[in-house]
Amino acid sequence: MTKVAPSLLAADFLHLEHEIGRMAEAGADYLHFDVMDGQFVPNISFGFPLMAAARKGPLPLDVHLMIERPEQFIDAFAKAGASIITVHQEATKHLDRCLHMIRDAGCLAGIALNPHTAPDDLRYLMGEFDLVLVMTINPGFGGQKMLPGCIQKIADVRALLDSYGRDAIIEVDGGVNMQNAALLSEKGASLLVAGTACFGAEDPGAFIEHIHSLG
Repeated sequence: MTKVAPSLLAADFLHLEHEIGRMAEAGADYLHFDVMDGQFVPNISFGFPLMAAARKGPLPLDVHLMIERPEQFIDAFAKAGASIITVHQEATKHLDRCLHMIRDAGCLAGIALNPHTAPDDLRYLMGEFDLVLVMTINPGFGGQKMLPGCIQKIADVRALLDSYGRDAIIEVDGGVNMQNAALLSEKGASLLVAGTACFGAEDPGAFIEHIHSLG
């Protein structure tokens, strides 16, 4: 079953408790929590207090760190309630150490690949991560259209993982909607991040049910 992680960036911030509850009732598997520092990406988003509040809700938190030197904050995000913590390889000088820190903190460890980042480096870290996040937009802003050239990368990552006998989660973030979800699942994605397609939908349950029916 392909899973869904609604992106909190697309929620109505005046009614976050209601919005999170609405996604849980619709059948979401995770709540995707984008953390931006204004340095690694040209935007600033959520911090620890909001994350700790969101963790009191019914959904586990899928935390995507778009920040410089993420290793400085791993323990704090884990204590705030993260179930998954994903970092960008370009954001840390010692990715292997960072992944170990995430696992030692009791979370699943993810590596995010920007649109320009080739998946080849993953082969040197096999066994050190639980998830690969394929970015199909340039990180930093919600509501962008999917970059078509990134779709093949999903299949490339799946083939690479299969060649090493790894069943790590392949997550896709950026421009996911009803029209392209089946293709993404077919290429090998097992977890889809969706913002507007979930929070902006009149019936998010129908969208999530469609995703769950894939793969």
